[in-house]
Amino acid sequence: MNNDRGFALMLLAPALICVIGLVGWPMAQIVTFSFVEGKGLNVLDTAGRSWGIGNYVSVLSDGETWESALTTLYYVVGSVGPAFLIGLGVALLLNQNFPLRRALRCLALLPWAAPGVLVSIIFLWLFDPSYGVVNYLLRITGISNEDIGWFTNEDTALYAVLIPSIWKSFPFFALTILGALQTIPEDLYEAADIDGANKLQAFVNVTWPGIRGPAILAIILNALWALREFDIIFATTGGGPFRVTETLGIRAYTEAFSYFELGRASTLGVLTIAFALLFVLIARRPLQKEFF
Repeated sequence: MNNDRGFALMLLAPALICVIGLVGWPMAQIVTFSFVEGKGLNVLDTAGRSWGIGNYVSVLSDGETWESALTTLYYVVGSVGPAFLIGLGVALLLNQNFPLRRALRCLALLPWAAPGVLVSIIFLWLFDPSYGVVNYLLRITGISNEDIGWFTNEDTALYAVLIPSIWKSFPFFALTILGALQTIPEDLYEAADIDGANKLQAFVNVTWPGIRGPAILAIILNALWALREFDIIFATTGGGPFRVTETLGIRAYTEAFSYFELGRASTLGVLTIAFALLFVLIARRPLQKEFF
């Protein structure tokens, strides 16, 4: 038994080393730098600087921090929720038998494979106030006659950021749920049909129990990814206008590279990690119920 355990640990050792080096060490450095006070980006020159909890007091007592935290919450809920519903609908559609189904499955995955910066450029063009397709469609349909600056307008910037985020993330839900749909036996649907169940009842009593576990896991993973989202927001609005799209990730970047407050930026990183851990603890019960 001991030999088997040692052999298993030996096989896991390369992966553990990579995780510690690529995740564990940077996280430890973030926690360390959060206690270093004063300006400066030289991570090697911390001996002559004061240490303490001043960064935590400053960050947690700053009202702008909690505004950014609330914006982050809006962004996570506003991107994950619609992306899940769209992904669920696409998965149910692609699970049907129709011509060119395989080709459409491949096309549905393209947004997920596209880099965030490329997605941002596409949507910056689509929502451009002068020659964007969205404003053009609004004008020809008579819905609006003004050129809306979607990413520069305080009232529309957050919605404009959410749309490319949803477009990029829904294929992951579609792929995960489609894989789960493939594992549901057809006999269950036949039995439900014999019992007189309609499509909605078949979904509630057959489809959803079969995909619930993977769906919950996909929601948790996407929420964690959305919590640390940076590239789409930074490339489209940079956190503006008037900080309406400034999430914790954008605020940490601004503190570090605009104000050279590495300690405050690290503190914001620790705060983001704490939110992620809190979310994982909340999601622990449904995960245990489904998989353990």
